[in-house]
Amino acid sequence: MGHLTTLATCSLNQWAMDFIGNQKNIIESIRQAKAKGASIRVGPELEITGYGCLDHFLESDTLLHTWESLAEIIDHPDCQDILLDIGAPVRHRDVVYNCRCIVYNKQILLIRPKMSLANDSNYYEARYPGINYGLDGVEILSNSSGSHWELRKLHTRVELIRGATTKAGGIYLYANQQGCDGERMYYDGCAMIVVNGKIVAQGSQFSLHQVEVVTATVDLEEVRTYRNFKSRNMQAINQPSFERIEVDISLSDDAEDVDTSIAPTQEIEVKYHLPEEEISLGPACWMWDFLRRSRQAGFFLPLSGGVDSCATAVIVHQMTRLVFKAVTEDKDPQAISDMLRIVGEPSTSTWRPTCPQDIATRMFHTTYMGMKENSSPDTRKRAADLAATIGAYHIDLDIDTVYHALVTLFTTVTTFVPKYSMYGGTPAARLRMVMAYLLAQLLPTVRQRNAKNPENPNPGSLLVLGSANVDESLRYNYSLLLPGEYDCSSADINPIGGISKIDLKRFILWADGSFDMPLLKSFVSAPPTAELLPITEAYVQDDGKSIRKLL
Repeated sequence: MGHLTTLATCSLNQWAMDFIGNQKNIIESIRQAKAKGASIRVGPELEITGYGCLDHFLESDTLLHTWESLAEIIDHPDCQDILLDIGAPVRHRDVVYNCRCIVYNKQILLIRPKMSLANDSNYYEARYPGINYGLDGVEILSNSSGSHWELRKLHTRVELIRGATTKAGGIYLYANQQGCDGERMYYDGCAMIVVNGKIVAQGSQFSLHQVEVVTATVDLEEVRTYRNFKSRNMQAINQPSFERIEVDISLSDDAEDVDTSIAPTQEIEVKYHLPEEEISLGPACWMWDFLRRSRQAGFFLPLSGGVDSCATAVIVHQMTRLVFKAVTEDKDPQAISDMLRIVGEPSTSTWRPTCPQDIATRMFHTTYMGMKENSSPDTRKRAADLAATIGAYHIDLDIDTVYHALVTLFTTVTTFVPKYSMYGGTPAARLRMVMAYLLAQLLPTVRQRNAKNPENPNPGSLLVLGSANVDESLRYNYSLLLPGEYDCSSADINPIGGISKIDLKRFILWADGSFDMPLLKSFVSAPPTAELLPITEAYVQDDGKSIRKLL
């Protein structure tokens, strides 16, 4: 006779130092786990405080509020009769540890500190597969993580977990943070349950939901049988015993109470996204979290008609697609509330978008900033067509008057007349950053958002999006190979700052088919140019040739 039990793990969208919101998500995850019949619930790393609390981790107030929140969770009526694994910082003998608190029916059974701390890159630490636990008879292992997203990282994560339980047997519960918790990283969720190397449950890797609970019914006898066929005698004899804590709880029902209609959850195929999908989904989910928590009115993007700003705009389009789905299909209350506030509707409004473009029109603003003698009709048209396809509120303007006014002022002050480098002078003056931030500050007011929503008379400004890829960042090269603090690198956030030009082109071609946007091919085939120099019969600026010549 098997010993069946249902186990739950989860991904939570926590916000650093938001004790009230984080506690709400934790309790909701426990409530959902119990509703699915789970006997154990495992949560993400440092879920009470949020993972990216930085120096707050060392402040006494953080620890005080952590204990206050944990006490309320433990005492909550929905948090009884289930074994809880909760992540929190704990101070012991004046040393602060990243801990797991194991709780059952208002009693803290165990506080387990994390002993392998981050020692490389962004929160990487030395890993071990847990074989020593298996040799001492541990059948269920929990891994509460704060793992951030990188391209193809899920493959590595799955193979680590699958490899560990294939070698030693056992049931592995993986929980992870999901979303942007205040830093410039995205935690990509994907909670999993693995039995003897087989994936039996997997959560979403990219989601706007605040709480996602993953459950599976497992048979403890499967672990015991699997291990019986391993030659582990000598290893087990030499394995030191871990401390045991006896608890009056049974994970599986007595034999006479077993529901014979319930069977162990079967193995599933792991869901992996294409790299191009990851490029669209990771930044898109991160941007939505950042936008809604910054309480600003939307995004502003200088749209040049080139590949980089095109890629940034398409990522925003993916974001509005995800929001549209969360609002209209999933009926997610948090997504609905955030969307209404951002688009300038009262919280009681019954307005709902009919397509992703309805959302973009109200919160995504693009501008083509050209000059009559520098800008080509092709780039101007590509920018306008892309904005119309996505649904952005688009402005087409020339900055000639501003440019000439500043040149005149400069000449009056210095008696020096600047010239373009192609005419024997200096590099061109850069005004796009100034215009971008001016428009981002005032466009929400111009569009009279405050008249639509009396609950929010100050709609905020727009977050300026950058469009400098990682190749430019590594070379400190933005447009014409000049330090670019005053152009596409100047932004509040840069969604493509970690993506190479080659990957961006592949992403745009993927989006061409996946989003049914055939105009995107024209961006990839167009020659790269920042159009900072006048177009003449003898000269058209080509940044690609300039880069190759320099290298």
